[in-house]
Amino acid sequence: MNDFDPIELEILWQSLISTVNEQARALQRSAFSPIVREAGDLANALFDQRGRMVAQAVTGTPGHINSLAVGAASMLDEFPPEALVPGDVLITNDPYKTAGQLLDVTVLVPVWRKVGGDEFPSIVAYFGSTIHHTDVGGYGIGAGGRDCFEEGLWIPICKLMIAGERNEDVWRFILSNVRQPDHMAGDLHAQMASGEVGAQRLAVLCDSHGLNDIEELSDEIINRSEVATRASIRTLTSGSFPGAAVLDLADGSQIDIVCSINVDAEAGEITVDYTGTSPASPWGINVVRNYTHAYTTFTVRSVLNPEIPNNYGSLLPIKMVAPEGSIVNAVLPQPGTARHVVGMFLPNALLKALAQIKPESSMAEGSGAVWTMQVSGAHEDGSPFLTAMFTYAGGVGARATKPGLSACSYPTGISAVPIEVIEASAPIHFHCKELREGSGGEGQQTGGLGQTIEFSVDTERMWELNAVTSRLVEAPQGIFGGEPGSTGAFTVNGEQVLTQSRITLKPEDVVRLELPGGGGYGAN
Repeated sequence: MNDFDPIELEILWQSLISTVNEQARALQRSAFSPIVREAGDLANALFDQRGRMVAQAVTGTPGHINSLAVGAASMLDEFPPEALVPGDVLITNDPYKTAGQLLDVTVLVPVWRKVGGDEFPSIVAYFGSTIHHTDVGGYGIGAGGRDCFEEGLWIPICKLMIAGERNEDVWRFILSNVRQPDHMAGDLHAQMASGEVGAQRLAVLCDSHGLNDIEELSDEIINRSEVATRASIRTLTSGSFPGAAVLDLADGSQIDIVCSINVDAEAGEITVDYTGTSPASPWGINVVRNYTHAYTTFTVRSVLNPEIPNNYGSLLPIKMVAPEGSIVNAVLPQPGTARHVVGMFLPNALLKALAQIKPESSMAEGSGAVWTMQVSGAHEDGSPFLTAMFTYAGGVGARATKPGLSACSYPTGISAVPIEVIEASAPIHFHCKELREGSGGEGQQTGGLGQTIEFSVDTERMWELNAVTSRLVEAPQGIFGGEPGSTGAFTVNGEQVLTQSRITLKPEDVVRLELPGGGGYGAN
């Protein structure tokens, strides 16, 4: 390790965190999509010259940020520093190399700086962002796509900007294949602008502390994070600890998530093995390896050592085995637009295994993934409308010393888009939005409450709903004798919906969502 003065190191670290947080705030303030602007469905991070994630913003989702940590390296494999010039910006939504769905677009902005007495600038870092775009053509935010090519436009790793100018062919291809090109363009500009904000702040930081680049600082932060993570693993008991959970879908199908957490205390490493998990689904809920790794590492670290910064070093000691072609390691062309249904459910199995290792830090099963809705139709004058994705959360499982959170989904970090914003953007009318009393499982600590939402669409025409729901039959289980929470329900006019596909509804139809409650912790 380098000999950084502890006080200076802390100042530098806090400055890096402030820089990526400011990058995220700039993106969230300028984004067009409500799911980004209002709900915070985004990720921002700083990478060193070698493409290693050094620091992340505190906002956003684990699925995005930890996928971005891996995805940036894939982008730099295709465009190493010698293939870039000042003003270049990289882009992709390759689901198998980044966050697992075409709607999540990653933009990488290189930071250029003259190092020492060099005549020309060189790359000293990268600022990356991944956000959920409103639309990339194709099926939309639902599970009905039959393969990834039907789900939308695939943007390979390429240059969005070349030497500060638009790569016009790339822009034309993208904006010609989406339903709302102004939203798409606006969000892409917001991502690039946020990267530029980060680059400007990093330049000030380097100037203030006499740094040519951040490589020594990056080494220090990453090495310390890895050492601390391995030290926390060495306090555990070596062994293999199994866990499993069952996820049910609206069509009646079930998915088994099977895992074992293998602790090697001597090496300071943990390997999570998903052997035995269900094969890939015909529905668009399959999870790519990056996204599985993202929620796996987040869950393990949230129980093991949440106080250690999340970066390349703290992720390194956590390994993963996921059978290729299974629902947790999708391969081309398996669809995955609604991969969050499975990805956000993984902690329910992982926490059961972790409860055998650190019972005081684990918790009961929660509702799992947020329920997502996307409404499309036409106004009275015939002009089309398409809402961005809006989401709702059920109850979180109870913990050893605290009840579960209500209407707040672990493990994602996004908020619900306010109903006022949704009603202002489309002719949607909400009849109610309230907590489901009694839906949390009983125990020494009670599970969090689910919620009930009811809405219709003010239109004279037929309209369509892409809805992704789960846990309608299998209730979130309690732990250590705690009672299960309530199952969810998804109905139209009181009739249960039995499909994962987009449905067509009449003007007078009423949609009712009753989200599950979390399980209880400990017997009463």
